[in-house]
Amino acid sequence: MIPVAADFGPVAGGLAEGIGLPPDPGSPAVVTAAAEAVGASPALVPGTVLLLTVDGDAVGMRLDQFVVRHAGGVSRSAVARAIDAAAVRVDGVVARASLQLKAGMVVAYTVPEPARAGPEAEEIPLDFLFLDDVMGAVNKPAGMVVHPAKGNWKGTLAGALKWHLERVAGGLSTVGGPTRPGIVHRLDRDTSGVLIVARNEEAHHALAKQFERRTTEKTYLAVVQGEPRFDRDEINLPIGIHPYQRERMAVRRDHSTSRDAVTRYEVMKRFGRAALLKVTPKTGRTHQIRVHLASIGCPVLADVLYSGRGVVDRSFLGLRGDSAPLLTRQALHASSLAIDHPSTQQRMLFEAPLPADINRLLAVLSGE
Repeated sequence: MIPVAADFGPVAGGLAEGIGLPPDPGSPAVVTAAAEAVGASPALVPGTVLLLTVDGDAVGMRLDQFVVRHAGGVSRSAVARAIDAAAVRVDGVVARASLQLKAGMVVAYTVPEPARAGPEAEEIPLDFLFLDDVMGAVNKPAGMVVHPAKGNWKGTLAGALKWHLERVAGGLSTVGGPTRPGIVHRLDRDTSGVLIVARNEEAHHALAKQFERRTTEKTYLAVVQGEPRFDRDEINLPIGIHPYQRERMAVRRDHSTSRDAVTRYEVMKRFGRAALLKVTPKTGRTHQIRVHLASIGCPVLADVLYSGRGVVDRSFLGLRGDSAPLLTRQALHASSLAIDHPSTQQRMLFEAPLPADINRLLAVLSGE
């Protein structure tokens, strides 16, 4: 097997037979990579797409193991992150890490940017709902990214946690790597509410295991567009990466990225053109609540990705009054989370009050 590298764009642009148009044989990037491949792997320049054809003893191997072995010294954790970020494709399609490879398949691995050392500690106020020497619970505000990522290296929760906790006894867990100090789980940038952090490695593993085993109890409050047909219901629909828009997820059945997803909801109040729901997700898929509520025709208000509208005003809700925006972010709030303390095993319940913007929206909807 000879790996071929190309630095002229994503797989969708066509980089090899079986994926799209074949690369131009005269391309310096391809020629250089092929020459280097005789006895060495091509240089893994960020943005390069490394193409690997499955043959020989690689047949039947898991996708993640295959990439680790053949992508030139890439770590297992880096490959896992790349697969989660849809930076690894098989015959042009995003695939699961556990996919068993067949002869002739072409695996495309997009080399990521090198990992940074981690976020800088930033003096950003945080609302701690609970804090001891092994764990904490934070009321995350809307608009705050949980951990650094491309385009969001400042103003993150991780940076704020470093400022508040790394300088005192206990510190923060390093299990999530340098860019995710203390981060056990996450909330979307524009979702507010309860988020758990770990202050040492033992606590991190104990807390993460509860999320993995689905023994935590999470409750969200959501204001949705329109009114659900039923007062309470369970949405059991698999979720995978959207076929055309990488930043979105979608209800997808029988796709390599599909994962089982279950969300239960109860209508707390109906307003005609909107409704307040209590939502309890039983699984933790990316954008799960937002995708599931959109699938029943009731997307979260001001959710630009799944409702198509990022700002809500009175006229949109059929109300009289000025045209000033009522809400400029998705109306979704993680209101409570129950989890066992990693040291005492005592059941802990953390609750975050509704933020001012959603309270104001509900007041207007109620005619106050």
